[in-house]
Amino acid sequence: MSREFRTGIATVCLSGALEDKLAAAAAAGFDGVEIFEPDLVASPLPPAQVRLRCADLGLSVDLYQPFRDLDSTAPDRFAASLRRAERKFDVMEELGADTVLVCSSVADDAVEDLDLLAEQLRALAERAGERGLRIAYEALAWGRHVNTYDRSWEAVRRADHPALGLCLDSFHVLSRGSDPAGIAGIPGEKLFFLQLADAPHLSMDVLQWSRHHRLFPGQGAFDLPGFLAPVLAAGYSGPLSLEVFNDVFRQADPARAAVDAHRSLLALAEATVSAAAGPPAPAVRGHAFVELSADDTLSPVLAALGFARTGQHRTKPVERWEQGGARILVNRSGSPAAVGALAVESADPSAAARRATWLDAARLPRERGPAEADLAAVTAPDGTAVFFCRTGSEEDWTGDFVPTGETAQGIGVTAIDHIGLAQPFDHFDEAVLFYRSVLGLEPAARGEFAAPFGLVRSRAVADPGRRVRLALTVSLLRRGEWAPGVSEPQYVALAVDDVLDAARAARAAGAPLLAIPDNYYADLEARLALPAERIAEYRELGVLHEESPDGTYLQVCTEVLGGRVFLALVQRLGEYDGYGWADAPVRMAAHRRRRLVRERAHA
Repeated sequence: MSREFRTGIATVCLSGALEDKLAAAAAAGFDGVEIFEPDLVASPLPPAQVRLRCADLGLSVDLYQPFRDLDSTAPDRFAASLRRAERKFDVMEELGADTVLVCSSVADDAVEDLDLLAEQLRALAERAGERGLRIAYEALAWGRHVNTYDRSWEAVRRADHPALGLCLDSFHVLSRGSDPAGIAGIPGEKLFFLQLADAPHLSMDVLQWSRHHRLFPGQGAFDLPGFLAPVLAAGYSGPLSLEVFNDVFRQADPARAAVDAHRSLLALAEATVSAAAGPPAPAVRGHAFVELSADDTLSPVLAALGFARTGQHRTKPVERWEQGGARILVNRSGSPAAVGALAVESADPSAAARRATWLDAARLPRERGPAEADLAAVTAPDGTAVFFCRTGSEEDWTGDFVPTGETAQGIGVTAIDHIGLAQPFDHFDEAVLFYRSVLGLEPAARGEFAAPFGLVRSRAVADPGRRVRLALTVSLLRRGEWAPGVSEPQYVALAVDDVLDAARAARAAGAPLLAIPDNYYADLEARLALPAERIAEYRELGVLHEESPDGTYLQVCTEVLGGRVFLALVQRLGEYDGYGWADAPVRMAAHRRRRLVRERAHA
């Protein structure tokens, strides 16, 4: 694919010393960097050596930033700013950077009068232009008098100097609710630089929002394609560059964060720039299988839930269990219980793998025996293997298993409804972007709930037809070990037509269904006025009942199996499109109680 845009990243986005940041940006495929002044100040490398280091890595130095509080109503302070600027111009020349970012002032003596501000900006631009440099003026969302892009443009327009233009930052524009459509009317030659950042919608001080909660494009709630389109329509031709302040990213492995950042720009450009489209995401048609690593506790539970062991892998210690359209592979390689892999039915597995590679996803090396299917797979941020399958094709994966002849008795399971994946704290936002961009899934639901051991963020992604659903969760903070519950729990939700009938059959077969406390049912009866006989059935079988304006969600969960994984029988009524998160705290507390009972029994 030929790209008609350049990618850049501000060094402030990444963790480590300046040398670490530059190496990570280059390895991830970025074309250039913005040098954040504090990173340079802390580096032992003189600016000229930084320039050489960037050149060796194939990176251009696209911007030096930030220059703060230029303008002033006090003539002596403005004169001091000009002297300071001259010294920064010296640094820029050594760095090989021709553009400096000048932020709108937040100081008490900031200039409010636009004509005076334009005069001072012009004076700075005149000095920069004499040295072949440019000034990119940016409106900070919390600037004292200039805090919107249209006001910063008016100041630049009045100054009317060829070395003076705008820097547009998506966070500063969108966090204030400004309409970016007007950007299309700004002359393209006056758009000197572009900085991109996403963010969740939060009600908080905009400065704190900016400093701690920015995200890479596609990880938050901002309409980044809607912001970028008018910028490109205006004629902007510079790099698409990221400037993200985020507490997690600043502590993460810079190499990994840089790959995540680069992926975000590829996906954003694809959604906005027709010439930037990568290999399209083939349609997904359902969950082909989910693979669980497990000990001997899982197989009896699957049997009690009506599954049959229909196949044994030809060369690996992996069993295939089936019921209806649900397939669960049980890997007995000795790994701790976990969701080790998930597979989606893809309209074109090879094309899906090419797209994943284009989006910087790591291909999963696999050993396969003779006549075994050559399945394409990549690794998700949490280490889960993601396979692209087309069951029934020439590369049908089911042929890798020797049939056992067993058939499922069944309790009404029809398919895998969704897979629940708790994410490591540092990888949650990365995972959201990964599944959205690589699999072509879209946000389906989001929220937070107060669990027994801390606040949990949740976000689901799904295809438009809801044939593939993933529910991602993360604990915001987990400190201490006194009662951690289940570390990063995972689960497989199995769709049934009638959860009460399925639960009765599972209970009769000995499935370890989770007991729910009576207080839950007393509250349920008070809130929803359900018939007494229905509440009694729920209590007997451990059914959780959640209602939304669109429908109802019923679920019955097993105990945690092998320390981390559990299974759930779920039924959707009406147009319910959620994931039962309202009842998650009840379920989590019940899982902990059961775990403690088992621990005491074995003490």
